[in-house]
This record gives sequence, structure tokens and C-alpha cells, in this order.
Amino acid sequence: MRKSSSMLLAAVIGLAASQASAADLPRKAPAYIPPPPLTWTGCYVGVNVGALRGRFELDGPFGGSASRNGDWGFAGGGQIGCDYQFAGSAFVIGLRNMFDGTTNHRARDFAIDAGVLGTATGTVDFHNRWFDALTGRVGYSWAPPWLLYFQGGAVWSRVTADIAGTVPAPVGALALPPIAFAGSFSDTKTGWTVGLGSEYRFAPNWSVFLEGNYYDFGSRDRVVVTPAATACAAGCLFSGKTTAVSILAGVNYRFTGF
Repeated sequence: MRKSSSMLLAAVIGLAASQASAADLPRKAPAYIPPPPLTWTGCYVGVNVGALRGRFELDGPFGGSASRNGDWGFAGGGQIGCDYQFAGSAFVIGLRNMFDGTTNHRARDFAIDAGVLGTATGTVDFHNRWFDALTGRVGYSWAPPWLLYFQGGAVWSRVTADIAGTVPAPVGALALPPIAFAGSFSDTKTGWTVGLGSEYRFAPNWSVFLEGNYYDFGSRDRVVVTPAATACAAGCLFSGKTTAVSILAGVNYRFTGF
């Protein structure tokens, strides 16, 4: 019995010593798992703000025209889109829709040569209310957080123009005062846009961008009719064309897991 107790005590002491020795050994650090490489693949939503400057042109029915650059106005709104970066490549393709309201406005006095009838004079007041641009883009990410891109596509815009002026009295009635006329454009047209920009990822889910764009918002036609026996008794076609440039900065929230 005494011999068995001695053997049991020796076994317990040996086990305790082995455990103490194991506790003193350094433990291995967990294996390092590198983070996944940054990719532009995914979808995003964001907001933007900037400035837009329009150029307004008015072509009259007698071959004359008047044009004027507008002042810089406010532009701002939001965007939504998706990008895809090719595996193992720096090339990125994407699709984006941006909707912005604007305060771009310009009033323009015009004098259009009416030939033997003299000169038609008046004022045209342009307003660019908003635009909606649907663009595809092609980009190159030369460093993981940076993306340089070119974009182009279709743009829809709401442009209004109010025209008021006078046309000369008909030949043979020179003693009569000029005849007043007025008309308005107000519709939504489809045009086109191209632009260039750069985007920077300052966090896995957040990016900022700066871009410049050119827009051709198309033409608006308006037939103005004046009283009988005047220069525009049968109707005179006035055509208004609007183009613009913008500088926009924005921020995007990018969804992960795509």
C-alpha cells in the first residue's frame, strides 16, 4: 500500500512539473492573414456639389443669331452607380446616373437682321432648371486608392426661355410702330455629355471625386406668330440651343461584398 501511494505521488508531481514547463514555453503567434486587395468592383450612392456655366444661342427666322455665355451658377444633387474592375488588371468600367438641379440663368438682348424689313430686337431669358446624366465610364487605377476615368453618355435637361421683342412694321406702312411679339420655350430634351475625372478611396467604403464635364442639351424650337400683314404673320421660327460646362466634387459610399 505504501509503495502504491509513493508511485501515485510521484506521477502527480511529474505531471505538475510537465504542465509548468509547458506553460513557460513561448506560444506561436496566429498566422498573418493579409487584407484582401482593394478593388473598385461594387455599387455606390453619393452626393455632389459644384458649378455650371451655360452658353445660350438664339437663331432667328431671318438668318441672324445671338449668343451669350451665362454666369457660373450652382449645381448639386446625387448619383448612383456600379463599377467593375477586371481581375488582375488596373482597368475599371462602370455605369452611373447623376441628377443635379441648377441655378444657371442668363438674360440676353438680341438684334436680328430681318433684311429689307429692318431689325428684329428683343430679349431672351434662359433658365437651365436641372439635368439628368446617364453615363458609362472607363477608368484606370494606377495605384490602389486612385482612379482616373473618362465618361460619356446621354443627358436630359429642362431648359426654359422667354422671348419678347418687336419686328418692324410692313413695307408701305413705315409710319406704324413696330409690332410686339412674345413666345416661350419650355421642354425636356435629350442631349449628350462627355467628361474627365479622378476618384480617391480614403477608406474601404468611402471615396471622393473631382470631375469636369461638357454638356450639349440640344435645341428648342418655337414658332412666334405676329398680327396680320407683319413680318411674322405666318409664323417665325426661333431656335434656342444650350450647352454647358460643369465642375463637380462629390463623395460616394461604396457597398462591400459584391
